[in-house]
Amino acid sequence: MTGLSVGNQLDHYRIDELIARSGMASIFRAIDLNDGKQVGIKLPHPEMECDPMLFDRFKREIEIGVKLNHPGVMKVFDGEKRSRVYMVMEWVEGKLLRRMLGPPNHKLPVDRAVYLTVQILKGLDYIHANGVVHRDLKPENIMVDAEDRIKLIDFGIAGNEGSRRLTFAKLSNVMGTPDYISPEQVKGKRGDGRADLYAVGVMLYEMLTGKMPFEGPNQLAIMNERLLNNPIPPREVDPAITPELQEIIYRAMERDPAKRYPTAREFIHDLEHQNEVGVADREELRDWKVRKTGMGKKILMYFGLVLIPIVIFSLLLWVARKA
Repeated sequence: MTGLSVGNQLDHYRIDELIARSGMASIFRAIDLNDGKQVGIKLPHPEMECDPMLFDRFKREIEIGVKLNHPGVMKVFDGEKRSRVYMVMEWVEGKLLRRMLGPPNHKLPVDRAVYLTVQILKGLDYIHANGVVHRDLKPENIMVDAEDRIKLIDFGIAGNEGSRRLTFAKLSNVMGTPDYISPEQVKGKRGDGRADLYAVGVMLYEMLTGKMPFEGPNQLAIMNERLLNNPIPPREVDPAITPELQEIIYRAMERDPAKRYPTAREFIHDLEHQNEVGVADREELRDWKVRKTGMGKKILMYFGLVLIPIVIFSLLLWVARKA
């Protein structure tokens, strides 16, 4: 619990509405009593404040947010004395991309999917240029307004390029959200900006086809698919997708990050100049029906590397709460 409810005041902010609650924090819509503007407030739960690792993660999210200033990135405000640690964010009217995608098999028109992807990539180009990797891009972390302008949100597991990792960040930087994390992250590697571009490729595939590129009965099976098999070619799902656009998706979702788009800017260029995209004779287009089903020792080893710190952290947190 946060100890706050509608009508309470936190410093010079009046709490108007609880928007969302997670295991780590609650998000409120509030009014800045100094100027009457709406803001969002992200308030960590007391148990998070008592855990140094989790609290460091929350403070790092604030530090990263404060230094970013771009129309495609949700702004975080600082520069004032506060009675406790919390995050004050700009208030954005809109809805999450996840809500726009709606139920399974719901597709967006091609032009709209491409436009939204370009806007997402422009935000990524900015944060990458400022040394920040998001590491948890997904439709739940992209806000879209009535004019299809986007905001990247939730930098909870983002990191600065080259910065020293916190103990808890070693776990969270690897994990992200399983449906969108890159193959190198599945293998336990930290991942750089190209991991974000892989996630954008997955979202573009999802927007155009209404399907996830990799599916399975559980997360281990999905990770196995991502490392061993190829997705159904987008044009097999919807022939209206051009060969050039399909090629762009494959370039973004290359299993080897060295073969992927190196920057968001190059990804944008191809989306905006699809007539210039050369279509490769890809193995993925020929053998996608061949499925490797064995959960080999290597896959289990990768999963174990990710699972071990989760188990250790969960045990430590359980012991701390029982103490």
